[in-house]
Amino acid sequence: MKLDIKTTVADTLTSDLDSWLTEKDGRRTGLLTSIDGSEVMLLLLDTQGGTAELWCAPVPDNSYTSLTLKFPQLHWFERVLWDLFGVVPLQHPRLKPVVIHEEYPQKFYPLRQTEWQDNGHNAVHDEHHFLEVHGAGVWELPVGPIHAGIIEPGHFRFSCLGENIVNLELRLGYVHRGVEKKITEVPWQKAHFVAEAAATDTACANALAHAIAVESLLDLEPPLAVQSLRTIALETERAAMHIADIGGMMTDIGMVGLAATMSRLRGSALNLAQALSGSRFFRAYIVPGGIAAYPTASALLQAQELVVSLKKSLRPVLTMFQENQAAISRMDGIGKLKRSLAAEFGFVGVAARACGVDYDARRHFPHGLYPLKAPPTVLETSGDILACTNVRIRELFASLDLIEELIGTSRFDGNSDRAVTSLPAKLPANKQSCAVVEAFRGELIHLLLTDEQGNIKRYAIKDPSLNNWTMISIMVRDNLIADFPLCNKSLALSYGGNDL
Repeated sequence: MKLDIKTTVADTLTSDLDSWLTEKDGRRTGLLTSIDGSEVMLLLLDTQGGTAELWCAPVPDNSYTSLTLKFPQLHWFERVLWDLFGVVPLQHPRLKPVVIHEEYPQKFYPLRQTEWQDNGHNAVHDEHHFLEVHGAGVWELPVGPIHAGIIEPGHFRFSCLGENIVNLELRLGYVHRGVEKKITEVPWQKAHFVAEAAATDTACANALAHAIAVESLLDLEPPLAVQSLRTIALETERAAMHIADIGGMMTDIGMVGLAATMSRLRGSALNLAQALSGSRFFRAYIVPGGIAAYPTASALLQAQELVVSLKKSLRPVLTMFQENQAAISRMDGIGKLKRSLAAEFGFVGVAARACGVDYDARRHFPHGLYPLKAPPTVLETSGDILACTNVRIRELFASLDLIEELIGTSRFDGNSDRAVTSLPAKLPANKQSCAVVEAFRGELIHLLLTDEQGNIKRYAIKDPSLNNWTMISIMVRDNLIADFPLCNKSLALSYGGNDL
């Protein structure tokens, strides 16, 4: 199965966007980007129909009327579009860089390929100014970009009244690597190595999205055994990262004994990945056309034993955590977010489902054995850190149950089926394809467009963190400074996935 995608050319993006999004439930904006800076492209997703539509509108004067005031989800996308292409969203409520810092040369737009024209509307990347909060007793706390822990760099500027957080402003972009541009520069047969490295803790999901995008262009459908192993791999990555993030919550609460146990059990999940693919992080495992190799019978038996043992070991640890009153008191009511805000800002993944947003891409878009094997959506309604943690724990066991089922019921015969289908030397010319994958953080999108020679002319990646970084600024307001680490860990966002 592939995601059906059609292209609509419009004079402006605002002409029919309202009606498209409100015509029926289940429609959402997925990605806002450009090919070379001469147009704006908006990817619209129909979750009920499992289809996508790519709207394109020209921007001959490097600007267009911002969509943010009508669709707040796009405010971060429009800032990235300005950073990378120099296309200015006029009347944007707070146009600030996301990726490009003032250390770069002025008028440096790394993905722009057409000539840049100064028409008087174009903003420049001046020295960054944080939003200032004034009033008696208000003080600022700068944190980062270099942190005490071993994490990626990001700057957090807190405005506080006493110990209460009044406002939080983020500054990211410190690990911008030019991933999307690099994919267009390497031979397309090698592009999967770059795509899976977009966010290395999401290597499997990125590799799967890239493989689907390429296979969709080629009208290629891998065999059922490959789809099953891809699904197992994706769920194994989800389980390993959920274990790590739950353990991180335990660390920040102070339950170091349980946290140490979770760290050990994450190793068991990585051993499961090693048994199936030969890589603890599924690197170079999912490739366009299939997978690197089928597992042996002994590897499958080892994987079956590992997943059963992991489920058994996790239950008492997580039960102890969920029933600990001290842990509950540190999470209950903290970082609370309304469902209306989560929906309006287009938040995805565990945090959105903790607010009651019923969206899991596994139930709507084809990837692996989904939507056929998609587990029921795990929902909470309180929208606080406790809800996020409970969603993550329930999803963890759902993933392990599915892995056990697929290993036990699927048949993998490496002698009768090739693990990788032969691919042509060139991709089809002037085509586009898209993949939507539910990574462990939420909705992941890869968009691929080819030129007249069949080369990749534009490759866009939308990591789920791009949707959700705004969430941390909203959820910490009116909470204590001491609650920020818990709020941050409950989302477990990626700096690199945002910066690309």
